[in-house]
Amino acid sequence: MAPAKNLYQKVVDTSVEYLGPAAERFIRRQILMHLSKEPEKITKQDIPELTSWVKLTLALLTENQELVDTFAQDLRGIALTTNETSKGKGAA
Repeated sequence: MAPAKNLYQKVVDTSVEYLGPAAERFIRRQILMHLSKEPEKITKQDIPELTSWVKLTLALLTENQELVDTFAQDLRGIALTTNETSKGKGAA
């Protein structure tokens, strides 16, 4: 069985649909610059802020508001469908 994708990889995979091969670099930069954390350490609580930054940045790059809004909706959906567990915190 393949290991589950981490949240960062899910965000990148979704972003590829909109940004193509530039997706990983774009998302990594947004997380590092605006969330001030390593991309692999984002949590679903980070998704709303990341989504806001992605929307702002994409709005500067394209006039296609529908694309920006759909991308943002897909990013928010990742947080809704991601089930994070407490790793190593003695969860009962």
